[in-house]
Amino acid sequence: MFAKNAWYVACTPDELAVKPLGRQICGEKIVFYYGHENEVMAVEDFCPHRGAPLSLGFIENGNLVCGYHGLVMGGDGVTVSMPGQRVRGFPCNKAYAVVERYGFVWVWPGDQAKADPNLIHHLEWADSDEWAYGGGLYHINCEYRLMVDNLMDLTHETYVHASSIGQKEIDEAPPVTTVEGDVVVTARHMENISAPPFWRMALRGNGLADDVPVDRWQICKFTPPSHVMIEVGVAHAGKGGYHAAPQHKAASIVVDFITPETETSIWYFWGMARSFKPDDDELTASIREGQGKIFAEDLDMLEMQQKNLMDHPDRKLLKLNIDTGGVQARRVIERVLARERESESSPLIATQAD
Repeated sequence: MFAKNAWYVACTPDELAVKPLGRQICGEKIVFYYGHENEVMAVEDFCPHRGAPLSLGFIENGNLVCGYHGLVMGGDGVTVSMPGQRVRGFPCNKAYAVVERYGFVWVWPGDQAKADPNLIHHLEWADSDEWAYGGGLYHINCEYRLMVDNLMDLTHETYVHASSIGQKEIDEAPPVTTVEGDVVVTARHMENISAPPFWRMALRGNGLADDVPVDRWQICKFTPPSHVMIEVGVAHAGKGGYHAAPQHKAASIVVDFITPETETSIWYFWGMARSFKPDDDELTASIREGQGKIFAEDLDMLEMQQKNLMDHPDRKLLKLNIDTGGVQARRVIERVLARERESESSPLIATQAD
């Protein structure tokens, strides 16, 4: 159901600051920790001695020590030592390609020979002092494609987020979806409307009037395996909308990294990056708090939706025009999965030199 030959956000560096972190990614139980020279490492979360989770251990001299009987595991998955035992014949653990970049720790769960760090998408907002970012993490009991659906069709904001970012004009502005390769973009533009509460707060944060008509935009961009970046914002009406000069608008990027845990659960790394007043820590905290409450409003809906779908596996669901972004994203996911299956099933052809 999910691609394994891909980079997923596994955690944030602060989660590794004190002790090893055990986390299941794409069905694989992995332990993450800082090893030699403070380099992030990831190995199978399984002690080859008695099967205890290595994540319950501790770090010593850059190695991972099992908290059960003291087996010492290296970052390459090879047992280094164990008190009173010879370890040469111990089986190796799977070691994972892992990269710390853009304020996140990324892991490649699949074929380690294919793990190219250059495949991690460049995140301009995470690589520039002209941007500020605040975010968090939710664990949600739903499959990852339901969250992709949710983010690629923001019509639900009118109803789920009525007190923060929702407004009836979202329903009235039809989205336009385009597909280029494996990238799906769904855009919605609204003109000469009132800003909802969250965006009034953002306008004030940027020193702009919040009680005048605005133009609003939502541009949702899906890239595999399961990442969604959403350009959002409002500008004082008549100033150019999405293309308005910075002094007339409050614009941000909603960041959504959706990492499958199991077939029916995810790790959801959410946040918002903005390019106005990046040095204002108080504004960053305020926006983060507001975004956290907004995303929390989706949790019950998605988890109950997942339960309903599991209770009624044979029910056919309707596909409407507002679902186009999610439908196209699912088609991309199917293509990616098909390519991965084809790659795994293709026999290796050996050639012999003359």
